[in-house]
Amino acid sequence: MIQRQQTLWLLLAAAAAFFTFQFPFYTGDYLENNINQFKELEAGSNLFLLILTGLALVLAAVTIFLFKDRKTQLKLAIAGLIVSIVILVLYFVETGKFVKGNFALTCIFAFAIFIGFVMAIRGIVKDERLVKSLDKLR
Repeated sequence: MIQRQQTLWLLLAAAAAFFTFQFPFYTGDYLENNINQFKELEAGSNLFLLILTGLALVLAAVTIFLFKDRKTQLKLAIAGLIVSIVILVLYFVETGKFVKGNFALTCIFAFAIFIGFVMAIRGIVKDERLVKSLDKLR
């Protein structure tokens, strides 16, 4: 299980999803009730971000343990990829609500979720091709 490259990529995606709860994606001044307030945008700042980031974390963790069923693993990894794309879109929509601010260096974690799922899908597809080519030899 751990020797497969997609397991490591899924671990990266799960860890990155966990860290997005701790570290901000964007920091800046947020206009709330006609008062500028300093605010950090992180996964827990918005209900949809909270739910989707938790879902990405669970999908990555569950997908790791489905190494014997590659078809289901591939479907869940694709679902995780779609969720990570929606997370990134929501982050950029939320940054538009700030008056001024900057992207935090830790915004890399949100992109690492996406990259982790993409690379895991590549590894699963490679494994599936390898198994199919070995079945042809039998």
